[in-house]
Amino acid sequence: MLTRVVMATTIGTALEWYGFILFSAMSALVLNRLFFPPGDPVAATLASFATFAVGFAVRPLGALVIGHYGDRLGRRRMLVITLVTVGLSSALMGALPTYATVGAWAPVLLVVLRVIQGFGAGAEYAGASLTMAEFAPPGLRGRYAAIPPAGAALGALLSAGAFAAVSTLPPDDFLSWGWRLPFLVTILVTATGFYIRMRVAESPMFEKAKREQGVARAPAVELARGAPRTLFLGVVSGVGPNVAAYIPVVFALTYLTEQLGVSRTNTLIGALIYFACSAAVTPVAGALGDVVGRRIVLGGAMVCAAVFAFPFFWLLDTKDVGYVWFAFGVSGSLLGAQLGAQAGFLADLFTTRTRFSGVALSREIAAALAGGTAPLIAAALLDAAGGKPWPVVLYMSVLLLVSALAVALLKGFGGREQRW
Repeated sequence: MLTRVVMATTIGTALEWYGFILFSAMSALVLNRLFFPPGDPVAATLASFATFAVGFAVRPLGALVIGHYGDRLGRRRMLVITLVTVGLSSALMGALPTYATVGAWAPVLLVVLRVIQGFGAGAEYAGASLTMAEFAPPGLRGRYAAIPPAGAALGALLSAGAFAAVSTLPPDDFLSWGWRLPFLVTILVTATGFYIRMRVAESPMFEKAKREQGVARAPAVELARGAPRTLFLGVVSGVGPNVAAYIPVVFALTYLTEQLGVSRTNTLIGALIYFACSAAVTPVAGALGDVVGRRIVLGGAMVCAAVFAFPFFWLLDTKDVGYVWFAFGVSGSLLGAQLGAQAGFLADLFTTRTRFSGVALSREIAAALAGGTAPLIAAALLDAAGGKPWPVVLYMSVLLLVSALAVALLKGFGGREQRW
């Protein structure tokens, strides 16, 4: 059953991040040209990034609703719902008509599907990681909880690879039908994941808590009353990983291609390197957290990412392909270290009765505040600074350090398993 749970949780988070990162890359390089009025490239890019942010704005609602039922009805049912919601909405994006075909309805339909995708994603990642942690043997919860985030990085890697593959098509073919293919194939992954998740048992820790303590009538209310400081700091601790993720893989793609003139192919290879390094480091960070403490690994990775923000953009500004790829590799590794430690760390913060709601809300409120808005804010800062990236560097560094401070303040958690 443990092996089956590993497969079920990994394929779901892989699908979630495949769809979200695919949308990220498409919003930066394709959707701004196909789904918004032509004429002003900057306005179209900002509108595309705003659509990207909409998916994050609705994620806390998904976390609240699905987290509520995840704590009351069980983890398994909710993981099936999130998988189907994210998978079908991602697949339907590949069938949408463009602005040239239906005019203003094109961005409207895109936003609707993005909202549905965001609602399901609001509890997919959190539910998968905490379920894996609850199935894991004592003392190895950080290692097992990091498996779904590693799957997420793998899904992102596949997404970047799929985008890179279709981008090799002739430009006219790519813009007319090629961009649709990576979205449409998600239907196959959704069907496979549905079959696997239907065969997974309920979390034994949830079943035990249900028998011995009963389920929480209103998990979010119980959290707000019983552990408001922990929930608040959990949210703040989630800001850093979101900034560290979405500025490099969304904003930086546009910055490289449109501001610096780096070829789209070399930029996408950089994204592939980023996700490959993240996927490789994530499970290592989870295992390390079991040994030295997840709080130390998570906070340390955030500080390192804050320090690397300036070298990251300096390396990009060289326009040298080797330096650009190196920058993406280091940045991806630092994100992997954060995600690998964060999965078990957030699960440590909350009791079984409210764990689904606590982890989901901590992740997704932070995602709405910092993840979805990061590319939009970075683009506005770049424009205000006349194309200079220093405000973006400052923005990244400050938010990462604030998150590191929140992690430091959560003393007594992160590897000692007090609440298990």
